[in-house]
Order: sequence, then structure tokens, then C-alpha cells
Amino acid sequence: MKRLIIGAIAYLTLAAAGLASEMKMAVTTSFHNSGLAEILLPEIKKDLGLDLQLLVVGTGQAIRLGEAGDVDAILVHSRKAEEKFLAGGNGTHRREIMYNDFVFVGPKADKADISAASDAVGALQKIAAAAAPFVSRGDDSGTHKKELSLWASAGLDPEDFGDWHRAVGAGMGAALNTASGMDGYIMSDRASWLNFGNKGGLALLFEGDPVLFNQYAYIPVNPEKHGHAKNGLAMQLEAWLVSDKAKSLINGYRINGETLFVFNAKQ
Repeated sequence: MKRLIIGAIAYLTLAAAGLASEMKMAVTTSFHNSGLAEILLPEIKKDLGLDLQLLVVGTGQAIRLGEAGDVDAILVHSRKAEEKFLAGGNGTHRREIMYNDFVFVGPKADKADISAASDAVGALQKIAAAAAPFVSRGDDSGTHKKELSLWASAGLDPEDFGDWHRAVGAGMGAALNTASGMDGYIMSDRASWLNFGNKGGLALLFEGDPVLFNQYAYIPVNPEKHGHAKNGLAMQLEAWLVSDKAKSLINGYRINGETLFVFNAKQ
């Protein structure tokens, strides 16, 4: 039985009869929106006998869930926040699993001409100069953290922006829907964009700047801080996530012939 509940936190579980082991992992909305979870979870269940419950949130909330001991592991994509999490004794270690990249999406007419930008910072400067509608996640997610760092590099502060800048405080799918509805620009992870079904008049307009690299990492919650954390299961899951089978599934996951993630775990 598969159950999906949408709310402030979305829960995705694959439940089965019997005495299977269970654990909770907080994951980013971008990971869930990509559709990769639908590929991996059945195989995890088959190979490990593990019912894995995913709490689908932004990276900031995933980290807070880990700090509170509400999950057994986290899968997130904001290295600075991850290192702070580890420095606070909240996780045992950080293991890189896969990566993709961020892209800029916007109206096909491209009023701000970001397709002509030489880099990601230049693309944002063009959007700001044109006061073109821009949708921000605004939710302390890994994507939002990256966006804020790029605005800072551009010498701009979203706090100073006018009505053209809209922070929605929502996940990647909801933010993309908002951008589609208002024909605005948005920064998305590539996987969520490729799997997004309501593209409307939007198109991928800028990509390829190395600064848009987007690494996903797995961190087990520290059982010394939270004695109830299921570290044994978290370690079994990590071994599976860095296995040859996971590599094949992750690298083989494509939409319209395009790869969504690249496995780069070191074994």
C-alpha cells in the first residue's frame, strides 16, 4: 500500500504486511518531486526488507527534524548547513550520494534576456534590472539557500525587491506551479524541472554555470545524542545507497532521454 499525504510535511511510505523493519528519513522536496523515490523505495523494500518512511520537506526543515531526533537519517543538499549539523553533534558522518544541477527557468519570450547571460549571477542581475516576475522558494530549503547565496554574489538583497519578487514559502513543485501560473522566472533543480508536468509557457533558459552544481548527501542521525535513532538500519540503508545497484538505478533514471541525477558516491 502506498500512501502520500500532502501538507506542511508530506509523508511517503511503502507499507507491507509482515514484520519488516521501519525507519524514517527526511528528504528534500526536490528529491521527491524528481520521481526518483518511486524508483528506489520498492527496491530498498525488496533488498533490505525495510519500510522507509520519507518526510518530504526543505533542507532546512529536514535538518531541524534531524536535530530533534524525529528521523533516523536525512538526505539533503546544502553543504554549509550539513557541516553545521555535523559540528553540532547531530549526525555521525556525511556521505555524498549523487548530484545534479540548478537551472533557471522562465517565460519563453525571456523579457530579461537571461539566456544571453554569461553566468548565473549575471542571469539574476538581468532579472532584477528588468524587474521581471521571479518566484523564490522562500522556505529555507537547499534550493532557497543556493538562490540567496547567488543574489548576495550579485550584490543584491531580496529584502529590497519590489512586487516582482514573490517568495512562496513552498516546495519545488508548488513554486514551479506558481511560476507557470504567473509566467515568471524561477531557479529549479534540473530533476524537478524535467519531471514537472505543468510547464505551460516556461522553458529552460540558463544552465551550465559550475556554481549551479547541486550535491545530495546522506547523514545518519547520531544515536549518541538520540538513543532511539535506528543507526543500524540507517547504516544498512547507506550501504544500499552507495551500492552498484543504486548506482545503476540512479544513473538509469531518465525523463525524455535526459538524466536527472548522477551517482558519485565513493565506495
